[in-house]
Amino acid sequence: MKNIVVLVSGSGSNLQRILDSIEQGIIQNAKVSMVVADRDCYGLQRAENKGIKNILIPRGKSFCTLLDKEIPENTDLIVLAGFLSIITQEFCEKYQGKIINIHPALLPKFGGKGMWGHHVHEAVIAAGEKESGATVHFVTPGVDEGQMIIQGKVEIAENESPDSLAQKVHLVEYEIFPKAIQMVLNDLR
Repeated sequence: MKNIVVLVSGSGSNLQRILDSIEQGIIQNAKVSMVVADRDCYGLQRAENKGIKNILIPRGKSFCTLLDKEIPENTDLIVLAGFLSIITQEFCEKYQGKIINIHPALLPKFGGKGMWGHHVHEAVIAAGEKESGATVHFVTPGVDEGQMIIQGKVEIAENESPDSLAQKVHLVEYEIFPKAIQMVLNDLR
């Protein structure tokens, strides 16, 4: 049984999708052993509702140091699911190949610092892109620069708004995130 630690900053809808995927057997031989948030959010309540250990570590310079102390030794994978804090280089290097993130755009476009949530969708539409989507990638010290695991695409309608694009992209996230997690778990020794 593989142990997954999930990091959240918001409502935890991707966390819920991971939990549902485990229950449905889409993600096999794995469990979410802990949920960590960097701010008070509904993602913590979702973990509490499932009886999963959950902790709040406030954002700040010591976040990754405190997180490292909380990560169980038997953790196989750390999943950033709507997690907005930047992970330090030291933490990335310690857990290299064991941290993944989902990003609401087709990387390498529209990634990096400041590119999250509605900022991404606004930038995609402003650039006149014909498609967008989501990317699951490994986390490295460079923001959104890690190796891609999987992408899912959506077409952008002529009168697309950032909100309508966000809804489309979220559906793609729900589809590809469990697949990516299973792919990475299959590759772990």
